Amino acid sequence: MIVSCDQDGIAAAYEAVKNGGIVVFPTDTVYGIGCDPFNEKAVRAIYRIKGREGSKQLPVLGSSIIDISKIAILDELSNRLASKFWPGPLTLILPIKEKKIAKSLGLGKKIAVRVPNHPCVLELLKKCGLLVGTSANLSGQRSPADATEIIGKLEGYDVLLDGGAIQNSVESTIVEVIGNKLHMVRKGKISEEELLSLV
Repeated sequence: MIVSCDQDGIAAAYEAVKNGGIVVFPTDTVYGIGCDPFNEKAVRAIYRIKGREGSKQLPVLGSSIIDISKIAILDELSNRLASKFWPGPLTLILPIKEKKIAKSLGLGKKIAVRVPNHPCVLELLKKCGLLVGTSANLSGQRSPADATEIIGKLEGYDVLLDGGAIQNSVESTIVEVIGNKLHMVRKGKISEEELLSLV
């Protein structure tokens, strides 16, 4: 089902997630694919749809720092980074505290989290609370910046929220906070210099 990023479309996507389905949605970086992170069956479906190795962990999206703080531990530095760059293109790797999500996602002691800056997915997140949020592509292929790049290429999802083309599409910067230091995992929209200015 392909729907618009309006009230009806977001409601349809929410119903799909609530019922264990898979949804595709626009973010401020690329199009994402996700599900209820507590639903192990849905999580396995994401891996199958993407053809992704089970060893590669999936990130989780929330609508606010408050949502993220329910599942991950934000120390002083990570809280400062989140307050500055969320909603936005920064993924933080943090200690996990929600054991059910750790189990359903097959995580160890850390989880990758982000609050995306796109009105469509933020509205969906306000309804869902949390979503698995990984790029809506076949593993190893380019991350899509437009719904047209997904239709006919990716199969197995239940609802596609079509938000048109994402302007200035670049993947998020991924950072792991270790003590008072930042470890750059992936370069993205936010530069290392911007991040280090807060350390």
